[in-house]
Amino acid sequence: MTSEFREQLYIGGAWVPPQSSDRIEVENPYTEQVIGHVPAGTPEDVNLAVSAARRAFDSWSALPMAERGAHLDRLHQALAARAADIARTVGQELGTPLKIAQAVQAGLPLTVLRGYADLALAPVEEQTIGNSLIVREAAGVVGAITPWNYPLHQVVAKVGAALAAGCTVVLKPSELTPLVAYLLFDAADEAGLPPGVLNLITGTGAAVGAAIAGHPDVDMISFTGSTATGRAITRAAADRIAKVSLELGGKSANVILDDADLVKAVKVGVGNAFLNSGQTCTAWTRMLVHRRHYDEAVELAAKTAGGYTPGDPFDAGTRIGPLVSAAQRDRVRGFIERADARLVAGGLDAPLPATGHFVAPTVFADVDPDSELAQEEVFGPVLSIIPFDSDDEAVTIANNSKYGLAGAVWGGDEHALAVARRIRTGAIDVNGGSFNPFAPFGGYKQSGVGRELGQFGLEEFQQVKAIQR
Repeated sequence: MTSEFREQLYIGGAWVPPQSSDRIEVENPYTEQVIGHVPAGTPEDVNLAVSAARRAFDSWSALPMAERGAHLDRLHQALAARAADIARTVGQELGTPLKIAQAVQAGLPLTVLRGYADLALAPVEEQTIGNSLIVREAAGVVGAITPWNYPLHQVVAKVGAALAAGCTVVLKPSELTPLVAYLLFDAADEAGLPPGVLNLITGTGAAVGAAIAGHPDVDMISFTGSTATGRAITRAAADRIAKVSLELGGKSANVILDDADLVKAVKVGVGNAFLNSGQTCTAWTRMLVHRRHYDEAVELAAKTAGGYTPGDPFDAGTRIGPLVSAAQRDRVRGFIERADARLVAGGLDAPLPATGHFVAPTVFADVDPDSELAQEEVFGPVLSIIPFDSDDEAVTIANNSKYGLAGAVWGGDEHALAVARRIRTGAIDVNGGSFNPFAPFGGYKQSGVGRELGQFGLEEFQQVKAIQR
C-alpha cells in the first residue's frame, strides 16, 4: 500500500495552491486507514478555474476538430502509461478487487478516451438540409461533477467528449475517490493540453459542486450521481437556463423468460448485481424469473452468491471488496435489516473480514415488486428475486420503477428481443450481450437526461446551428 498526499489544484494549465489550507482525507475502505488527502476547494477556487476555462474557450473551440483529436491522442498515450497506477489507486481508495480494477476501472476509461480521440480525428461531415448548412459548435464551459464508484471512467466519459466537442472543462471528482483524478491531470500536464482547457477542483459537493452548478459563466453541467443531487443541480442551473446532462440512479431488471438458458442467466445476473460490490448504477438488482423455473433459480442464485468471497482487494482470491465508506455500508445494511422477504444468502449475520466496510453478498427471494427493496437503489451487493407468470407480467414488473437505466432479458433470441423492446430503459442486454463503450448510455425517467459515450456522448456537448444560404 502507498500513500498519496496532494496539496494543489490544477487551474489554467498549472498546479497551483488552493485558496484554503483545509484538506479532505482519503480512506482505504479495506484497511480503514487514511492513505492520502486532497485540497478542500472553495467557491473562490471555482471562480479561478471557471475564469481560466472561459479564457481558453475561444481558441480551443476554434481549433479544427482533428487538432483537438491530436491533443486527445497524446492524452491517451500519457494516461495509458499510468494504467497500473490507475488500477492500484482505485483498488486502494475504492476497494475494487485488483483484477476488476485493471480490466474495468483502468481499462474502460482508456478505451473510451481512445474512442473520443478517434472520433475527433475523423469528424463527421457537416449536413445540408435544403438551403441550410447544419453545423455543430461547442456548448461552452462545462462543469463536470463525477461520482466515486467508477471514479476515472465517469470522468473520462465527460472530459473526453467535452474536449473533443470543443468545450473547456472544470472538473470536480468525488471527495471519496479523488486520487485517481490526479493521475489524469498528471497525464494532461505531460501531454501539454493548452492552459485552461482542463481544470481540477477537489472538494465537497456543498462547497465546490454547488459553486460549479450555480456559476454564471458555466454553460453546461454534466453530472453523474444520485437522483436527489441531480434535482438540486437542475434547480441551480435553471435560473440561467444552463444545459444540464444527468446520469442518475437505476434499479435494473434482469428478466429470465421461460425459454432462457437458466444456469447462464442466473450466473451472469448474480455477477452483474455484485460487480464493484454492487456499487454500480446499471446493476441488475431485480432478478425476475418465470415461475416455472423460480425455485431452481433461487437455489442457483444462492449458491452462486456463496462463491463471492469478500476480502483484501489485492488478494487474488477476493471476488468482492468492501463498500466505499462506513456510511455506505450502514446504509446498505439498513436495507437488509428492513427487508420483508426470504433471505437465501448472506445477510447481516454472515461472516466477514475483521476490517473493512463489508456487506456480505446477499440474496432475497419472494420480494414484493412494490417493496422498498424492489423500488429503491440499494447500491450494495443485494439481489432481489421476483417471480412472474407471463411475459406481460414480467414487462409490468420491470417497468414498475421510477428508474430506467439498464437491464437484461434472457430467452429464445426473437422472444427475448421482443420483450426487451417493451422495457423502458436506456440500455438492455439480450442473452448476455456485452457492454458497448461506444453505444449511447443514459436513462429514462428518473435515471437521467441526455446520453454519454460514443458519437451520442460527443453531441451532448455541442449546440446545433442552422446557417441559411
